[in-house]
Formats: sequence, C-alpha cells, structure tokens
Amino acid sequence: MIELVLNVLLVLTSALLVVLILLHRGKGGGLSSMFGGAVSSSLSGSSVVEKNLNRLTVFCALIWTVCIVGLGILLKV
Repeated sequence: MIELVLNVLLVLTSALLVVLILLHRGKGGGLSSMFGGAVSSSLSGSSVVEKNLNRLTVFCALIWTVCIVGLGILLKV
C-alpha cells in the first residue's frame, strides 16, 4: 500500500517538477535565448512571483526526493 502511494506521488511530483522548471525564466544566454527567451517584457513577473515559484519548486523537489529514498528503502528490503 505504501509503495503504491509513493509511486503515485512520485509520478505526480515528477510531472509537476517538469512544469515548474519550465516556468522559470532563463537567466543565461543558453538555449532559452536562442528561441526568443532573451526578449523581456514589462509583464514578465515580479520578484514575489519568482520567489514563490522557487519555493514551490524546492518543496516539490524535496517531496520527490523523499519518494525516491522511500521507494529505494522499500524495494531493497
């Protein structure tokens, strides 16, 4: 039962992490600037939104990590 819950939670947090990471603004001259990511607008977001997005991403990553470690412990036994 616990293994099923951890698997479902792992899939949900994995998908959420992909979406949250893609929502972040590109800060370098990498691939995001090649496709027009370097063009900034005045409506791109405030620092409060960026901080909340960072916090949500870190929180989701922590849940993902706990699921991975928990599944690893359960499957090793």
